[in-house]
Amino acid sequence: MSEYFWRRMKNSEVSAVEKMLRAIEDRYVGACGRFLLRDDSNDPVWVLRGKKGGLLGLVINSRSTLMPVLCGKKEIPPLRFLGGFFKKKYIHSAQGQKEDVLVLQDALEKTGRNIMDIYDYDLMSIDKPPDQKSRSAGPANLILRLPKMTDLDSMAALQAAYEKEEVMHRGSVFSPAASRVNAANIIAKAQVLVAEIDGRLVGKINVSAVSFTRYQVGGVYVHPDFRGLGIARRMAAEFITSLINEGRGVTLFVKKTNATARKLYTSLGFSAKGDYRITYY
Repeated sequence: MSEYFWRRMKNSEVSAVEKMLRAIEDRYVGACGRFLLRDDSNDPVWVLRGKKGGLLGLVINSRSTLMPVLCGKKEIPPLRFLGGFFKKKYIHSAQGQKEDVLVLQDALEKTGRNIMDIYDYDLMSIDKPPDQKSRSAGPANLILRLPKMTDLDSMAALQAAYEKEEVMHRGSVFSPAASRVNAANIIAKAQVLVAEIDGRLVGKINVSAVSFTRYQVGGVYVHPDFRGLGIARRMAAEFITSLINEGRGVTLFVKKTNATARKLYTSLGFSAKGDYRITYY
């Protein structure tokens, strides 16, 4: 492996890294989004280089998450830089294409990191709007609209339920205050749509990442009392159509254990792009 080496990304390499990410964007939307939002002073990016030139891979740090972009490479030089990095930074998770995360998992275990939980997902994408039938589903009294800050209490309740059901992992502790901040930030900063029935918010969907030409959708949730009515279908179809009409593609990842959601997204026109993994430490 002496022909390859890791180093922290230099300013002169940013264009090359961006070019690489654009070429593989459909499978690495989350990593592309984190790269675009990075703070170079706090969020280092390490590049894997060949001694004869050429950019072969990346590891992106974003806040407390590591995102490997190894394009399926299973043999890489030791990530010795991680040992010193962990003395300064807390790492909560590693996420990305499963085959890449498995390589990073092995490297993290060698630094003494202990895995708390693992979730596997299907990575799916769509580039054409769902059919009109899906955009007409749901109860006659269903209203889809943008949320306002006056909806914060209702939005926070949906966000808390979503986080407890879909986000929290083994050993984590739910924080009502942090969840409410997340809800407020979604209203204020994210592209989001809520479902309302008789004045009550019963569902939500939002953009969770923005890459070069694609959106990543997340936070999809319908209150249990209102499931099975076609609300998720119409909400997702309307929201995804609006995003695609901006000239962008849409990507999401869904738990492999969530057969209902996987069936819904497939019926809307999503196709599988690979296996996605989040490993928590």
